[in-house]
Amino acid sequence: MITRQRSAAGVFALLAALTAGIAVPSTAVADETTATAPKVNLLLDVSGSMRAKDIDGQSRMAAAKQAFNEVLDATPEEVQLGIRTLGANYPGDDRKTGCKDTAQLYPVGPLDRTEAKTAVATLSPTGWTPIGPALLKAADDLDGGEGTKRIVLISDGEDTCAPLDPCEVAREIAAKGIGLTIDTLGLVPNAKMRLQLSCIAEATGGTYTSIEHRDELTDRVNQLVDRAADPVVVPKAVEGAEACAQAPKLTSGLYTDREEFGEQRWYRVDVKPGQELRASVSVAADRDVNPDYGVLLRAVTTKNREIVRGEAAGNGRTDVISTGLRHPKAEAEDAEDSADEDVAEIVCLQVTHSYSPASGVKTTPGLPLEITVDVVDGPAQATDVASFGLGRGWWLLGALVLVGFLAGVLWGWLSRWRVAVWRTN
Repeated sequence: MITRQRSAAGVFALLAALTAGIAVPSTAVADETTATAPKVNLLLDVSGSMRAKDIDGQSRMAAAKQAFNEVLDATPEEVQLGIRTLGANYPGDDRKTGCKDTAQLYPVGPLDRTEAKTAVATLSPTGWTPIGPALLKAADDLDGGEGTKRIVLISDGEDTCAPLDPCEVAREIAAKGIGLTIDTLGLVPNAKMRLQLSCIAEATGGTYTSIEHRDELTDRVNQLVDRAADPVVVPKAVEGAEACAQAPKLTSGLYTDREEFGEQRWYRVDVKPGQELRASVSVAADRDVNPDYGVLLRAVTTKNREIVRGEAAGNGRTDVISTGLRHPKAEAEDAEDSADEDVAEIVCLQVTHSYSPASGVKTTPGLPLEITVDVVDGPAQATDVASFGLGRGWWLLGALVLVGFLAGVLWGWLSRWRVAVWRTN
């Protein structure tokens, strides 16, 4: 009897251990999935102007509610979605209080469609349009996690809480390097609102869309929510230095930084013998700039000897200007050099742009940079790549030149012989 009890206890203990062993990895996987889940925060303007009945014969607020219900039904399971409002709670005339009127209607997280729809149904057009403060709070709602982050702002008017400029707020959010994109949708837009919402979107690499019908609103918000679920590479925030000696070391990957007007940024990359460095940089003009501009990317040694450079220039109006370079490092050629084949060369990358701000435009934060670094196995002979990218094709080109020369000599000799024969006869 005692033996049977001990056996039963042992079996229960084994089952408990197996259950615990299975449960722990499941929890770990769930936590990891949550950390990398894409997040979307819908930011809805609920100011008094949303009462206007100019969208398909109904009020802007009614159209937005119907669109939100359809969006909530179509939201992918893997997307964590939240809803924040601006101007939904304070009906008074006190500007200071009205400019603080933003609230989280539904927290960013796994979506309970019924609960979210119930929250949306309670909304009623009320107060001010504090876009700037609401953007700051909406960004805080998305803090944490490694997945994509997106704010979708739906508004029917420009911000009423200056001097906190929403465009400057968007630039500050982008400067944090957290990979957050802001898309804006303007309901029945006017020129001033279109300009402001476009500026907000451009500052973070987002898009602006003009909306005049409810179906357009539903389709566009659905597209943006679905886009958040698509896998993307989020640039890693890095801060370049004023000199190569203090510069951060970069490995293969995508990076983002900010560079002030008239400033230089330095970065370092290790390149071993037999490897090739491929680097590019893009500078985005997220505000009004003067015509005539350029970007320069230089690769130099630690002793400031230039190895190779890439540059681009333009004039007029553009959003992004890019350039790139390649630097192959040759493999060791003899036994003495082979001892140093694992010793990496420090290549210093210098980024400079010649954008200048238009009159009255703020210079801080600096213009956004996106830097791509790729260190790959180089060609068999790295020096061939420096020869205009032809590699060993130079041998073929030389052979063709020689054959052409000999063919020309032979043809000339035959022509002269035929003429001599013709004259003789």
